[in-house]
Amino acid sequence: MDPIILLLLVEDEALIRLLLEETLTDEGFGLVLAKDGHQAMAALTAGAARFRALVTDIDLGAGPDGWAVARHARGLVPELSVVYMSGGSANMWAAEGVPRSVMVPKPFVPAQIITAVSNLLNEAGGR
Repeated sequence: MDPIILLLLVEDEALIRLLLEETLTDEGFGLVLAKDGHQAMAALTAGAARFRALVTDIDLGAGPDGWAVARHARGLVPELSVVYMSGGSANMWAAEGVPRSVMVPKPFVPAQIITAVSNLLNEAGGR
């Protein structure tokens, strides 16, 4: 049996977080959920190496945003796959995003997140 691929999902909107949780677990991924940047930073500090990918919204309310979460994650695990999700901040990805990441603009269909994560994990497996 293949080990479960663990992802950190960071989304402040409860309905989107629930939809993505259902979609990603249905695809066989394991998840740690964070509803804001503070929770995400704590999960990464507690054990970033356990995660194979980070899926994060950019605008997370008060506290660290998705850009900061991803930079922190990459500081701990340089090869970590990163998928950003955003409505209003998608145009800032080229300047703010970490290298070898993907931006999925909102609104999206959940399959786009699955595809983005899978593609990045496949690329990382080839390195």
